Amino acid sequence: LLYNLVDRMYIGHIPGASSLALTGVGITFPVISMITAFASLYGMGGAPLCSMARGKKDYEKARRIMQDAFWMLVITGILLTIVGFLIEKPLLYALGASDVTYPYASAYLKIYLLGNLFVMIGLGMNPFVNAQGFGTTGMLTIVIGAGLNIVLDPVFIYGLHMGVRGAAVATVISQFISAVWTLRFLLGKRAVVRLQKKYMPLQKKRIGRILGLGASSFTMGVTNSLVQMVCNATLQ
Repeated sequence: LLYNLVDRMYIGHIPGASSLALTGVGITFPVISMITAFASLYGMGGAPLCSMARGKKDYEKARRIMQDAFWMLVITGILLTIVGFLIEKPLLYALGASDVTYPYASAYLKIYLLGNLFVMIGLGMNPFVNAQGFGTTGMLTIVIGAGLNIVLDPVFIYGLHMGVRGAAVATVISQFISAVWTLRFLLGKRAVVRLQKKYMPLQKKRIGRILGLGASSFTMGVTNSLVQMVCNATLQ
């Protein structure tokens, strides 16, 4: 929410086309909410299971749960990016875009989708940092990314005259730094349960438990996105 709010605050002051640009970016918000819902599905579903396994001193199981969640985030992130590019135009028009606002919405969303994988990893793996008792590190994941976005937005939007595209680029860079921060911790020595670089095969039973536990967070995110979609389409 803070990323989108900051983007819109700066975009709202773009000379000459602020209203159209602001409307265009606003139309993309339900899509972004949907993406974050998938990140919550795996992150909020896997982190408690990882904690439970740690409580039982079963560190191998905890590691496998975290590994499964990571690969599910990666796979889903790639699929959402591909699907997003394929249906981007009809989707934005369905969400309330018009011929004058579509170029702004499309410019923002396409760049955001290119960094979608960073969003999934940063948001989805951060609960595993908190679940290991490192609440400050987990908070810094969000603060660093959001703070960097606040600084980079005016640089790209006004300084480099990129407009809406600049806001999206600033967001993607910020999310990339957040993802790197999270992975650096989970791969490092401080983590109690470390993310392994080698590939581990996904197990259906573990996937089912992750999806089952994360379903409530996912449902809240999806319904929030659907409400926004209906509002935008109605206001059109």
